[in-house]
Amino acid sequence: MSTKDFYDVLGVSKDASESDIKKAYRKLAIKYHPDKNSGDQDAEEKFKEVSAAFEVLKDAEKRRKYDQFGHDAFRGGSSSAQGVDPFDLFRDVFGGGGSGGGGGFGSIFEDFFGGGQQSGTESGKRGSDLRASINITLEQAASGIEKEIKYHHHVECDSCDGSGSADGSNKVMCSTCGGIGQVASNQGFISIRRTCPTCNGSGVTIANPCTKCRGEGRMRISDSLKVDIPAGVDDGNRLCSRGRGDAGIFGGPSGDLYVDINVKQHKTFERDGDDLFHELNIPFTLAVLGGTVNVPTLEKKVSLKIPAGTQSNKTFRIKDKGMPNLRAKNRFGDLYVKIIIHVPSKLTADQRSKLVEFAKVCGDEDIDLDEGFMEKMKKIL
Repeated sequence: MSTKDFYDVLGVSKDASESDIKKAYRKLAIKYHPDKNSGDQDAEEKFKEVSAAFEVLKDAEKRRKYDQFGHDAFRGGSSSAQGVDPFDLFRDVFGGGGSGGGGGFGSIFEDFFGGGQQSGTESGKRGSDLRASINITLEQAASGIEKEIKYHHHVECDSCDGSGSADGSNKVMCSTCGGIGQVASNQGFISIRRTCPTCNGSGVTIANPCTKCRGEGRMRISDSLKVDIPAGVDDGNRLCSRGRGDAGIFGGPSGDLYVDINVKQHKTFERDGDDLFHELNIPFTLAVLGGTVNVPTLEKKVSLKIPAGTQSNKTFRIKDKGMPNLRAKNRFGDLYVKIIIHVPSKLTADQRSKLVEFAKVCGDEDIDLDEGFMEKMKKIL
């Protein structure tokens, strides 16, 4: 049994209210639930620790004993140290969930995890969801593009048609888990359920297993998929291809394939939602006199009128020259152009002479040119 302080495990103070303790448990139980972190042993240990802490601190009498004696209060056969199933605890708090080892987690997160993992039954087990990623440029995100990805996943065995049997022999209840699909192990007063290693969670075994898939009914292959990436997609967006994850076990439904989109940083533009931002350097003569300058966009350059007397850091908006909206057809963000006035660091004698004359015309005869005339100009601009 873990000897970590239960209050520290839940991240609450020793005078935390019952409501605060329950709120902390709900947050951490969701974060570390095994159904959300398949195969992650660290997350599983965290889930057990959080469950153990909540089991004690949610009960006023157990909490009083813990505050007085610490973990020693639950050693040596104390009635409060009887085994507690963290999945039962999870169901008690969140409600629902049936009797399988999943503890109702799948129903809570169905929208996010494609239906979740099902507990083992004779009707089969759902295949795992898989993840992949695609790197694209900002231009590709703006126009949309089709990309091909390569990945590995389990498919139905072509030798036994997914039955797992070499000769069509019937399935029998797994003797290891008794058909539940999970086995329990006790650590301290926490009982944790794991996927049965004999039947892989299906709850059944094959009398004469297929030699190609070793009775699993599936085999692992290398595959490819063309992914249609829509225009307007942003960095971190996730696409879902239903049924392209791992095949289910013994007739169970296939999992889904989730594809994360990574948009590379652009050398010219920064993005915020559908809007783009660009810093444009212009000569100080253009800022003073005004004129027209070409501005880059994701498609082609467009003209931008610079009014005479434009100051540095002035921002102009060019309508509909940003990114297309992912959900609204024919709607675009804007391009914001921030003006940066470039002051030359070196001048020819002729340029310097003319600028000195300009300064005099402007009534700046008292400028101390020994300090550096261009430095003065930078301050003015």
